[in-house]
Amino acid sequence: MLDGSPTGYTGWMNYEFFIFDEAFYDAILNTFLIVLSLLLITVFFGFLFASLLNSDIFLSNFVKLLYISPFLIIPSVSALLWKNLMMDPINGFGTFLLNILNFEGIDFLNEYPLGSIITMLSWTWVPFSTLLILTSLKSIDKTMIESAKIDGANHFQISLFIILPNILRSINIIILIETIFFLAVFAEISIATNGGPGTETTNLPFLIFQKGLQNFDVGESSAGGLIAVVLANFVAIFLIKNMSKNI
Repeated sequence: MLDGSPTGYTGWMNYEFFIFDEAFYDAILNTFLIVLSLLLITVFFGFLFASLLNSDIFLSNFVKLLYISPFLIIPSVSALLWKNLMMDPINGFGTFLLNILNFEGIDFLNEYPLGSIITMLSWTWVPFSTLLILTSLKSIDKTMIESAKIDGANHFQISLFIILPNILRSINIIILIETIFFLAVFAEISIATNGGPGTETTNLPFLIFQKGLQNFDVGESSAGGLIAVVLANFVAIFLIKNMSKNI
């Protein structure tokens, strides 16, 4: 339906319109950057914070609960908190800190839009990876570590040959679960940046929403939805196949 009148069966036309739209390539790239960046950040900081929580530095269960709490916040609420409380160019906490250091406030969502979205999501998902890795660290037999130290192993060798093999299963689960969720990120982008500026934060789910509910192009949106489902299943099957030995 190009001019409002029925045209009959369109075949692959909607798929062609969706795939050859310039916004589609931006959406694919942004989706890839979001997934890859968040996986690296959540696994790295998850291991770092899990190591701290596993030590004697944090003894209070309240501290641990407080740290994990961001994961329990609804994504839309999290996006509103970051947009209005942290990243507002005039009244945001980030601007407050910059003013203390005699710097001007930064409009993070306009100047660093994709980085801002990744920061929001990291704040939510690092506690999740921390919790899983911490569970694995708790299960490591401490006598193995003590024996390694007696035999002269340094911290790097202990981490590489004892700790890493024991937390590898948790890391694989983190990668699998988070990849599926990060492919479907929507609320933070919709509320914080509305896909902009331009298409700088438009990912595949938001592009599908934009086509269907903002541009009222149901056919193209449906085609994009099917493409997204196929891609998500392809990624999930690939991850499960390659991680099945460790899960």
